Amino acid sequence: MNASINHHESNRVARSPSARGNRTLVDRPSCVDVLIARKNALVRRLGRAAAVVCAAALCAGGTAVLNKAAENRKRLKSHSCAIGRFAALAAASVIVWNYLDSVAGRSGLGVIAPTALHAAETEREPPQGSAKSGYFGIQVVDAETGRGVPLVELRTVNHASYWTDSAGWAAVNEPGLAGREVFFHVGGPGYEHPADGFGYRGVRLRVEPGRTAAVRVRRTNIAERLYRITGQGIYRDSLLLGRPTPASSLKRRGGVMGQDSVQAVPYRGQLFWLWGDTSLPDYPLGNFQTTAAFAPLPGDGGYLPQEDIPLDYLLDEKRPDRVRAMCPWNEPGMIWLFGLLTINDPQGRETLVAHYSRQKSLAERAEHGLARFDDAAGRFVKLAVFDAGNRWRHPRGNAVRVREPEGEYFYFVEQWASTRVPARWEALLDPDQYEAFRYDPAAADYRWQKAEPPFAPEDEHRLLAEGKMKPERARLLLRDPAGGRTIVPHRASIQWNAYRKRWIMIFTQYGDKQAESFLGEVWYSEAEQITGPWNAAVKIASHPKYSFYNPRHHPFFDEASGRVVYFEGTYTEMFSGNPVATPRYDYNQLLYRLDLDDPRLRAARAAVATR
Repeated sequence: MNASINHHESNRVARSPSARGNRTLVDRPSCVDVLIARKNALVRRLGRAAAVVCAAALCAGGTAVLNKAAENRKRLKSHSCAIGRFAALAAASVIVWNYLDSVAGRSGLGVIAPTALHAAETEREPPQGSAKSGYFGIQVVDAETGRGVPLVELRTVNHASYWTDSAGWAAVNEPGLAGREVFFHVGGPGYEHPADGFGYRGVRLRVEPGRTAAVRVRRTNIAERLYRITGQGIYRDSLLLGRPTPASSLKRRGGVMGQDSVQAVPYRGQLFWLWGDTSLPDYPLGNFQTTAAFAPLPGDGGYLPQEDIPLDYLLDEKRPDRVRAMCPWNEPGMIWLFGLLTINDPQGRETLVAHYSRQKSLAERAEHGLARFDDAAGRFVKLAVFDAGNRWRHPRGNAVRVREPEGEYFYFVEQWASTRVPARWEALLDPDQYEAFRYDPAAADYRWQKAEPPFAPEDEHRLLAEGKMKPERARLLLRDPAGGRTIVPHRASIQWNAYRKRWIMIFTQYGDKQAESFLGEVWYSEAEQITGPWNAAVKIASHPKYSFYNPRHHPFFDEASGRVVYFEGTYTEMFSGNPVATPRYDYNQLLYRLDLDDPRLRAARAAVATR
């Protein structure tokens, strides 16, 4: 069974008449029902804002409601001294209004909480398998799609946190809270719950073991978060609650706890996946010699990328509970593989090749060159060792194969597509065949050349500031149309998109001190050529005070002729300044989906220029 069952099933429950008729989160007197009816009539006749002004009339018949608000009387009395009786009555109206909203299943006062989503609904009967577990289940769902939302925090007033799993479920087992009404603050990157009259974004639920509740949130990101691809406990809470999960959720994953920086390419009828440093459960230092997995191509394997990627990890032969070290070269240092690509070798066999880098530290390299995948051994072997002084004449970032009038090239994308090499075996192995894209002051334009390293965005910005480059010659003058700020890419993924008939770039930003995160803001841009000009960018995802780096757009997952695209990246507290790591999610890959027809992307389309 797949994850979509969770979303459809919960959606049916949330919308069913029995569920609507069983809102028992708050025991309310019958007179409150009358007041709610009067309030709703005011809204229909006068509109929400005008109805609030008239809400004071509800106080006359609202003895039961005012008793509920007794705890606020002292505060209202002090308000009376300061702002007068009229203001106190208005404050009472706000309290009454929000209380009526809360018991009717809505959020708060219109001006304070503009989004009137239903906050929560409970099932009359416990779901199968959850009653014995003793857990209270909460599913956070997208208010627009009904799909469960991963990476949303539910936090009690004493700061006990529950993070939703990849199906949006959180399993709560707190003996001290059982049978009580509990307020949960609700929030997660790119999703929010409407605020009540006091500014709190959350819901009050009666915690009953064996029962469930649905909480709706509004997506503020343009991109939709789907699930966590890697790590342990991806569907932990769903399993605790006895909910359906994808078939692959119980497959052996080699003890993977966390994985950094993905590469993925179609290879011999399958998808080949590659990650860098990998955390394992038995010690903080896990596999630092690269990890790999296979997965079927979508359609062939009977799966949809929106629901699951059935990864089949390559495991250690001697310890099948651990992933296999893909570069076990008995030399000190971390080994990273980037620029992964497929190419035919001299015998015409399709071969996996990548640039390897053996690192002394994050910044210091001990050795580098090319490695190829040995299918028989199931590991990478060295293909060529490059000179230590070779800083750019090799595959880097993610590789894109492009057909040009003069032949096929591999373009390599880090901050942008700034290096390339002819897509031939002998050229790939020859550093002298690599070219860099660089601004030529004499020609007053960019050109491909072999002598100097490629231009970075900072180089272009410096020439613009010095007046040595005209703005119309810039290739990376990325600006946010909403705020006008310049956006500097950190790492990017560029692919041709058949639907837009343009090159599209998904990238993370860095260097903006006003941004919500140092490396967690994800942007979208379009261009006529792979080298730009890249002019405008629209933010599609934000991860406040967290990092989301090395994004990868997977074109083999594109749907609807390219209208819908999928991308992932590494979600981690590293480089964020946040001392608190998100349990289970940290240092793992998150998958997002983006609809290119979203009207909020128009600004990126309109700014496309030809060169």
